[in-house]
Amino acid sequence: MQMENFAPIMFAGLVLIMLIGFPVAFSLAALGLGSGFLAIQMGWFPASFMSNLPLNMFGILSNELLLAIPFFTFMGAILEKCGLAEDMLDSMGQLFGPAKGGLGYSVIIVGFILGAITGTVAGQVIAMALISLPVMIRYGYNMRYATGVLAASGTITQLVPPSLVLIVMADQLGRSVGDMYKGAWGPSILQVLIFAGYTFMLGVFRPHYVPGVPKEARTLNGWALWAKCLRGIIPSAVLIFAVLGSMGGLPGIDTAIATPTEAGAMGVVGALILAAIHKRLTRPLIWEAMLGTMRLTAMVVFILIGSRVFSMVFQGVDGAKWVEHMLSGLPGGQTGFLLAVNFFIFFLAFFLDFFEIAFIILPMLGPVADKLGIDLIWFGVLLCVNMQTSFMHPPFGFALFYLRGIADTLFKEGRLEKPVHSSDIYLGAIPWVLMQLVLVAIVIFVPQTVTVFLDKPEVVDLDKVKIEAPVEDYSSPAAGAASGAAAVDPLAPPAPDTSSEDEQKRMQELFKTK
Repeated sequence: MQMENFAPIMFAGLVLIMLIGFPVAFSLAALGLGSGFLAIQMGWFPASFMSNLPLNMFGILSNELLLAIPFFTFMGAILEKCGLAEDMLDSMGQLFGPAKGGLGYSVIIVGFILGAITGTVAGQVIAMALISLPVMIRYGYNMRYATGVLAASGTITQLVPPSLVLIVMADQLGRSVGDMYKGAWGPSILQVLIFAGYTFMLGVFRPHYVPGVPKEARTLNGWALWAKCLRGIIPSAVLIFAVLGSMGGLPGIDTAIATPTEAGAMGVVGALILAAIHKRLTRPLIWEAMLGTMRLTAMVVFILIGSRVFSMVFQGVDGAKWVEHMLSGLPGGQTGFLLAVNFFIFFLAFFLDFFEIAFIILPMLGPVADKLGIDLIWFGVLLCVNMQTSFMHPPFGFALFYLRGIADTLFKEGRLEKPVHSSDIYLGAIPWVLMQLVLVAIVIFVPQTVTVFLDKPEVVDLDKVKIEAPVEDYSSPAAGAASGAAAVDPLAPPAPDTSSEDEQKRMQELFKTK
């Protein structure tokens, strides 16, 4: 076997073990180590090559950027349980409820706001489904629309800063987290508008799918209703501005005064304050948030270690060159590359978590995109938009699993009059997945959706650059006096160098003395 044929075999093995279903972190490590020992036996690289593995592991654990992940996870875990989602959904539901699709609008808007302060899909889908699903079914909303909008609004959090996916993308692509956040705002807002537009069209052509809530069902009106809405929105806006603004992640803010890790720590403090304001800051809440953060952080570290073992051996057998030759030779140039990569990511999202895709696949794709002249901020945000669908894919989407469990719980508790069938959840997710794919196409063909909020690079026209140096007038006596030097005649012969003769005389005197 030749070494150039081994990289495709390793890649095929990677796809195979991902389809088996065994934990990816351990499967990757086993595949990497086994391939490494085989490569040593075949003489493709020396045994000392594997001695770099401990140094790679130490490099992973000492990465300060990844330290932001537990902070943002802990912040999101606290905000899930502090009552913020309940208050916002209740107030927004009463504000928009009388309009056609009003409850759908409220779920989409609250999902966007919660996504900007929590960054976790599971808690967001669960919290909103517990509160909104019984209300939507009670007032006659179509079951498939209700389940679809709840699942889709929860997945917005993967794209809206401070998404954990964007932190990982920035680390793997070697770009600023603040720039990655700025690039994600355009697609995030566009995603909300697409979801709201779909709800509006249903209200026009299928009004019985999204009926308005009767006005007599509203318990608050006037200033009392607006005050309750503002009590949820204003603290959230302050927290978003403090966390994202401090690290330069908001449009219009060019200076970062904090690193992502410091901003995450500040966000934790803000989340604790919000929990205290809602009178939910208890010892069990903090303990549950700590356990959830520990599990997620451990999972991320193990996946990263396993992927590093695999990628190191893959690089050793020239796998990067094989990937580059395969992808850079696709027809269509940049557009062909982007379409092929997004199709591949969409397929992998059926089986893999977004962390696994980011740690395993992105290091292979990033260098190729860079050589093709693709802006890596745009590329990272584009893949993040695509990976949103990993939570919505029937039948493996995690958001659908969460919704399935919550629907069963609500029916057993008697809060739902009829059970929610799995077919309603899966078929209800399809239109929202298609809308997410429409956003992928928009980002590919309209890059300005990402770059509009990024800092514009300063362009220097080399043809207009002038270099000016001060000219001294040596003919003026004042210039000579100011310089403290006598005028030099350029036509005069050079003065003889007497330094060597003086040195010889000094050495002779020294020997005579001795």
